[in-house]
Amino acid sequence: MSNPQYETYGTDGMYGPYGTYIPGPGPAPTAGYGTGPDPTAGYDMWETPVMGGGYRDTYRPAYEQRLLPRQASGESRLGQGLREPGLRESGLREPGLRESGLRPRSDRRAARRRRERNARRSESAMRRLVPQALVVAFLAGGTTAFVAKDKAVELSVDGKARTLHTFADDVRELLAEEDLPVGAHDRVTPGRDAELESGDQVTVDHGRPVRLTLDGRRHEVWTTARTVEGMLGRLGVRAEGAYLSVPGSRPIGRSGLTLDVRTERAVTVIADGRARVVRTNAATVREAVQGAGVTLRGQDTTSVPLGSFPRDGQTVTVLRVTGAKEVREELIPFQVSRTEDPSLFRGIEVVDSAGQPGVRRVTYLMRTVNGVRQKPRRERAEVVREPRTQLVRVGVKPPPPSVEGAEGLNWQGLAACESGGRPTAVDPSGTYGGLYQFDTRTWHGLGGKGRPQDASPAEQTYRAKKLYLRHGSSPWPHCGMRLHS
Repeated sequence: MSNPQYETYGTDGMYGPYGTYIPGPGPAPTAGYGTGPDPTAGYDMWETPVMGGGYRDTYRPAYEQRLLPRQASGESRLGQGLREPGLRESGLREPGLRESGLRPRSDRRAARRRRERNARRSESAMRRLVPQALVVAFLAGGTTAFVAKDKAVELSVDGKARTLHTFADDVRELLAEEDLPVGAHDRVTPGRDAELESGDQVTVDHGRPVRLTLDGRRHEVWTTARTVEGMLGRLGVRAEGAYLSVPGSRPIGRSGLTLDVRTERAVTVIADGRARVVRTNAATVREAVQGAGVTLRGQDTTSVPLGSFPRDGQTVTVLRVTGAKEVREELIPFQVSRTEDPSLFRGIEVVDSAGQPGVRRVTYLMRTVNGVRQKPRRERAEVVREPRTQLVRVGVKPPPPSVEGAEGLNWQGLAACESGGRPTAVDPSGTYGGLYQFDTRTWHGLGGKGRPQDASPAEQTYRAKKLYLRHGSSPWPHCGMRLHS
């Protein structure tokens, strides 16, 4: 049974797939029916009867058959389904239709619907092909630009290298693409603004903080070296013979580390009349002296503090110290407090409370250094007894007037005989005192205060004159005759 989608029949032959004409057993079609020796010769000729016995040309180009054979053949038969305008409306019937061998009208209508459907499919296919062709052309042109912008670059971060492809124009863009931030202490080779070419090498070394104590001095440094040895080499520190608080091969992490380095130094140690030169990385002078084979005993010390850091080229002298401690007691002088007394004549001082010196116990260090005796050094002192302040009253009263009847006598001679001319003289028994050797009772009877020996010479002479007016020279039985000499 024939497939109505691909086959249509004429009077003497059939139209096979894609609109090609296959001759039948009857006479060949007349000219203009699209006959030809090869039904696939590159075009399809189809004619549709029209009003008045003529035919409509429905020629289709061969490329439609090559691209989409089925759709092209459907489009080439598009004219089969067209009706002549006014044919049905006029009520006319094609004369001699059956007699001429043409298909009935119902067959032509079915064929026309098939041609219209195939034409729509062909148009849709063409609409899809055109954008695809444009995309292919665009991609073909863009591939060249894509390949030209792509660069193969070797990126090394802290010694770890890898090869990657990038479209970055410079190093800064590459680091941004790789989400690789760099700081002020990081090193980027080449520079961050350097342009990139395929085959370039980019190296990023991150900075690491190191808290370095070098030969006793503290430093805060940043380094891109990844090991302790590498950092010391960049700083110019000679690691040979040096003391390192951590191994030289230890890696330095991004967080950094704390490092103590003591380089080898030459130190001269003089002890017991002999000089020794040692190379040492000691942390203190004491360690350097011990390293020179010198032993410190007792009070021995050095010319520089034992706990100080030995410097390169430094000379250290060992001091052999011997000695002992000596304790001495020393007096602490007392203070004198004077108070004015208007009842006493001017020049008279009365001691109300005698002062007493204090006592201090002092310890001295008596040393001999390298056989030479040193000046005693005061080491410690403590107060054994506090001093007591002396309290004194000072007279401010004007001197007494002369005593009538007692003037013109030799009072100076009397005083020399009684006390040797000393106002503070006291006899061995302690009963008599002063220039004229008053006893206390007689002194108070004459208006005196305190003890006579504490009064001024003028007051003592004044009281003696008053005594003379009362009793004459009898109070001085041995020396009274001196008054008239």
